[in-house]
Amino acid sequence: MTITTEHRYLQVARALRKEIVDGVYPVGSQLPTEHELCERFAVSRYTVREALRRLREDNLVTSRPRAGTLVVPRPEASSYAQDVMSINDLLAFAAGAQFAVESTTMVTIDAGLAERTGLDLGSQWLAVRGYRQADGTAAPICRTEYYINRTFAAVGRLLARHSGPIFPLIEDLFGVSIVEVHQEIAAVVLTGELADRLHVAAGSAALEMQRTYTTSDGEIAQVTVNTHPSARFRHAMTMRRVKGLVEP
Repeated sequence: MTITTEHRYLQVARALRKEIVDGVYPVGSQLPTEHELCERFAVSRYTVREALRRLREDNLVTSRPRAGTLVVPRPEASSYAQDVMSINDLLAFAAGAQFAVESTTMVTIDAGLAERTGLDLGSQWLAVRGYRQADGTAAPICRTEYYINRTFAAVGRLLARHSGPIFPLIEDLFGVSIVEVHQEIAAVVLTGELADRLHVAAGSAALEMQRTYTTSDGEIAQVTVNTHPSARFRHAMTMRRVKGLVEP
């Protein structure tokens, strides 16, 4: 098998990742040696080592000197390298506010969606739209829109029986790891049908929270847009002084 694309180590990593997820290399088994992988993919040892590093970052394998590369169970949760947000924070929000899917369609990103999501104009994404509802409340907490990379669009088949967050499904099905979540919050005005569905008056203020989920391969896995009526949203953040910090 010959790899001819620019980032060869990513191609090798994806091929091995798929085989691990598909059970070709089950948990507890060893991957082929670096020499065998070099021959199989017709790449250098440096390329193979970079591919294996990606798999380690995705918590799929562990490597030890003279012991080879072993496939390991994926951990149930891990923390993002961010100061004020962790994967557990996102999971807790989703667990406390169940998501009811209203529509699932492939969409082509137009100018309006490109501005709202930051996705490339003309690219295709799986759009999953619905509302989040907390137990015992009549009005939805927010409207939620997911835009899922078409590479991972097969996850859409599972959503009819799934009410929690989607990114853990992507991680489990495709063996990738979300290593970064970028969040932006903007003020918007609710009009028309969306205001009615959120049980507020047209013209009411709302906060639109956009999160972009990036994998260890540098690929955007999904973009989520949550629209909250202002009275139902509160963002809290604690800042601490760092010893030795000097203000400019």
